[in-house]
Formats: sequence, structure tokens, C-alpha cells
Amino acid sequence: MHSGTPFTQEERRWNRMSETMSHFHEWFKREFNMVYEDHDNVFAKLADGSFSRRGLSLPGYLGEAKSMCTHLNFHHSLEERHIFPVLAKRMSVFSETAEDPRHIRSHRAIHKGLDDLEALVKKWVAEPSTYSPTEMRACLDSFREVLFRHLDEEVDDLKGENMKKYWTLEEVDRIPI
Repeated sequence: MHSGTPFTQEERRWNRMSETMSHFHEWFKREFNMVYEDHDNVFAKLADGSFSRRGLSLPGYLGEAKSMCTHLNFHHSLEERHIFPVLAKRMSVFSETAEDPRHIRSHRAIHKGLDDLEALVKKWVAEPSTYSPTEMRACLDSFREVLFRHLDEEVDDLKGENMKKYWTLEEVDRIPI
């Protein structure tokens, strides 16, 4: 999000992608943190099994984890199919063939974590008695850092000041998001 200083109409146009992406990304962070921890007490981790003390059953908790996976996978598939190819024409960090395909590489690491999480959720839905808070936390920890870093970096790369290096304002207006 921006610094708090109101944007002019032109600045809003330049920052449209960053601001829009920021809303989605902040929501994904909250969703991840809901699965990982209790919002009322950041030291009480739901992944440690305390979800039942917070009014969630194991199936409800696992449903939240599955929803997070579905939402992130859907978001990334939209980016990879419709947004990244357009941006990659001029911004190498969005290109699969670039020397440093930062966002593509991050997506792959995140998808590995999401695939692992989905496999665990599927296992625990089928056999609830095998649920392991330690295994859940380890899985979430395995991709938390790359996920949060990626969510922030992508928003930064889409900020108006950076977009001006690659695009005209009219071109930015035509980029789908």
C-alpha cells in the first residue's frame, strides 16, 4: 500500500496494479496467518493443535488450510496465464526465460509448499487420528518465508515508480488486472 499521502489521479493510474495486488496479497497473508496462528494472540499457533480451543474442529481447521491452498493456486494461475506474460515482455523478473526469473521461481517454491500442504490435508481428512501439529507447522514453515517475501516483492515491482521504467501510462492502463 502507499505511504498515506493521497495519490493524484495520474498516480492512482500508475499504481493501480500495485494497489490491487496489495489488497489480494494482504488477504493471502491474513489467510496464511489464520491457518498458522490465532489472530487474537500471535503466540498461540493454531497449527500446534490449539484450533479446537478457538472453536474449530479438525475438519474445519483442515478446510481452512485447503481453502488457502485453493485461493493461492487460483491467484497464481491467473497471474501466470494472464498477467505475467504481458509484464514479462519488458520486465524480466516476470519472465520464465530471464536470467533471474524471480517471480516464477518464487511461484514454483510456493506451489511445492502448497502441494505438500494439500497432501497432508488430504491424509488427515481421510485419517484424522494421524493429524500431527508438528508436521503441520513444519510444512507451513517450509514455504512461509518465500510466500511472504514474494507477496511483498511482487507488489513493489508493480508500484508506479517502477512501472514508469518500462511502460507508458496508457500501456499500464491496458494491462489486465
